[in-house]
Amino acid sequence: PSAAPAGAEGLRPARPLVAMGDPAQEKLLLAAAYVYDAQYNRNIPFETSSQAVRLYYLYNHWAMQAATYFFIFVDLSLALFEEPAAYPLPFLATSLVEIMCLLVFFGRLFHFAKVTPRVVFWKDAKNICIMIAILVTLVDLIIYGSVRISNIQSVRWSRPMRPIFLINFAESRQIRRAFRSIRNTLPEITYVFLLFMFSVLMFSLMALKLFGDRNLKTVEGSPYFTDFLGIVFDMYVLVTTANSPDVMMPAYNFSGWYCLFFITYVVINTYIFMSVFLAVVYNNYRKHLKNEIRKLVYMKRRKMVEAFNLLKVQEGTEFVIKEDQWKNLIKLVAPDISTSHRELLLRICDEEQKGYVDKKSFVRLADLLNIQVVTLKLRSHPLAIWFPRMYNSASSLFIRSIVQHKGFVWMYDVIILINAVFIALDEKNPFISYAEWVFLSLYIVEILLKLYTYEPRTFFARNQFWNWFDTFIIIAALIATVLNTTLKSVTVYNSQQVLDIVFILRVLRLIRIIDSIQRFRVIMNTLINIVPTMLTFGGLALVVYYIFAIVGMEIFHGKVQFFAGNTSAPHALYCGNPSLKDSAFAHSKYCKNNFNDVISSFIVLMELTVVNQWHVLANGFALVTHQAAKLYFITFHIVVVIMIINIFIAFILEAFFVEYSLEKSEVETAIEKKIQELGVGIQEEELLDGKLIDNMETSDNDLGSEEGTVTKKKPKGLMFKIASKRYRTVDALLQRMFEAEISPEEEGPSLDEILNLSADDIYLKSPTFDNAA
Repeated sequence: PSAAPAGAEGLRPARPLVAMGDPAQEKLLLAAAYVYDAQYNRNIPFETSSQAVRLYYLYNHWAMQAATYFFIFVDLSLALFEEPAAYPLPFLATSLVEIMCLLVFFGRLFHFAKVTPRVVFWKDAKNICIMIAILVTLVDLIIYGSVRISNIQSVRWSRPMRPIFLINFAESRQIRRAFRSIRNTLPEITYVFLLFMFSVLMFSLMALKLFGDRNLKTVEGSPYFTDFLGIVFDMYVLVTTANSPDVMMPAYNFSGWYCLFFITYVVINTYIFMSVFLAVVYNNYRKHLKNEIRKLVYMKRRKMVEAFNLLKVQEGTEFVIKEDQWKNLIKLVAPDISTSHRELLLRICDEEQKGYVDKKSFVRLADLLNIQVVTLKLRSHPLAIWFPRMYNSASSLFIRSIVQHKGFVWMYDVIILINAVFIALDEKNPFISYAEWVFLSLYIVEILLKLYTYEPRTFFARNQFWNWFDTFIIIAALIATVLNTTLKSVTVYNSQQVLDIVFILRVLRLIRIIDSIQRFRVIMNTLINIVPTMLTFGGLALVVYYIFAIVGMEIFHGKVQFFAGNTSAPHALYCGNPSLKDSAFAHSKYCKNNFNDVISSFIVLMELTVVNQWHVLANGFALVTHQAAKLYFITFHIVVVIMIINIFIAFILEAFFVEYSLEKSEVETAIEKKIQELGVGIQEEELLDGKLIDNMETSDNDLGSEEGTVTKKKPKGLMFKIASKRYRTVDALLQRMFEAEISPEEEGPSLDEILNLSADDIYLKSPTFDNAA
């Protein structure tokens, strides 16, 4: 099978060049740029001159975008090699690489300036941020290099600015949208946070008055709740439940009634306020996301109208685009789709086959191109070609009918469950060891029977994930088991690594059961489908982690040491710093949790995100520096756990609701339904433009019939279908909701007006949009 591209942005081959100076071809190139932007919801304003359009195509070429991301990755990776370094390199080497990256970023920015109007370029804050970051980094390099020559310790204060390049280039608009969600949520969440902090301070003051004069001691023997700032920190940590019930025990041991104080505090601040945080973040995220989607809808509609106006001709009383011009446009916009796929798109746009496409049909072309269509060739099984009598015999048909029956699937589900019981039993028992070979043999027989029944290329199609997964697991388990058995029989062998691989593969085999249960498969497919859109928040987390990691290394590097293989040394017991002697940090053996390089820093930040024992880490680093260092850890918790994680949860909730509801109710757009209605076999070879109907496999034109004339060769048909329900993001659903409220004839504001719309302007113009959502 082959798949028409769903359209990963920028991953397109170079477009065919058009002759310079030909006005018709220049209009076609400009129209293709508008359609391409509409397809991927890009809102980059660009000059419409011939040279600017060609530069715009070059700017969006996949190689240029890949090069930009590569140098951004290199720039961020320099933290691995700079002091404090995981893999040290000379300063000259890292500075030269950074200068090269800055030159690439400047060249990319200069290219963008040549494409966009000058006024738009200088009004765009993203471009200003990139220029300032380049200038500041160069100044910092010069200053740091100068003081380094003089053997003076200095700080590379520009390193936390490196993520600016990842955020602000035009390709990273999804990450900028996530940051805008945070920015838009801040005003609302600030009031809730102030009220939350007021509650923490009030309870801390009550704790000071209740327990400060009772001479209570903590487990470590230090005074209990006598310092107000220390109480505030402990009570804040209690909101995260990281120090529960330890923080309560001295008071609870003194009097059981004091547990009511802590229970009341946890209910109010942990359960009520944290839930309110999530509710506020979710509400604002959803509202502002809808506003941005509406802006994208208007932008897409306007760009498609602009493309239509460039190519339209008058046909009777209406303006249309001729079929030949439409095909030339598609060849520019989607040059890698097959002729059959292109003819299928034309059949949808020109249902009555009038020879032209009207405005209403043309405007929805961007959505049509975004729907992934799988082309399935109707092939015969190789055995049916090589050994037709044997393959079509009664016994062969009986075997194939058994494999295709639901009972075959149920039988192997039972085998998998029995196998799970044997996996849990003792491996040293010879009976258990021999049983593993039996199960492996049964799985191999299953794969062979399926390959015998189903056409192999269809069985291993790109969209057949579970078939690939199943086959890979079985083959890998067979190889690992054979290798393990062979080595045991030949030599005195005890390789734990191979045994671990065998055990893991056996457990992974149980995942097959998911594909057999419909509701499990729905949930798993839903999770798989939202993974690509989750990468946006992966980029957001990378930016925040990188900034905090760089700042943490500048503050804490060298303060905590890890001594591998020499833990009996006295200084190893307190992580090389006497300030940590007898501390919970040292007793917990947290010495490897340090900020001595960027890798260790990321691991510490991940531990802080989980929040378990994060107060031990914060107290440890406060002991080796200053108590004010706790503000670093509190700030990280507020930014990451309270804000970013809640926005991530809001996104997952919205995305999962969309995916799960689509899977259950099979909600589809009119375009998807139309493609399914026309999901018929189409002859790929020798397909002439405009001859789609003649090559369709329908009830009147059966291409797969066994009967035929001697003069006409039986063709191989193609079946078109939607790859899976992958029109898949929250953006896509909201966009479809909003587009339902806009009549096809409404063009919306002009491009300039759309770019200048504020969020409030967009939202208030459609009060029913919120109800529809």
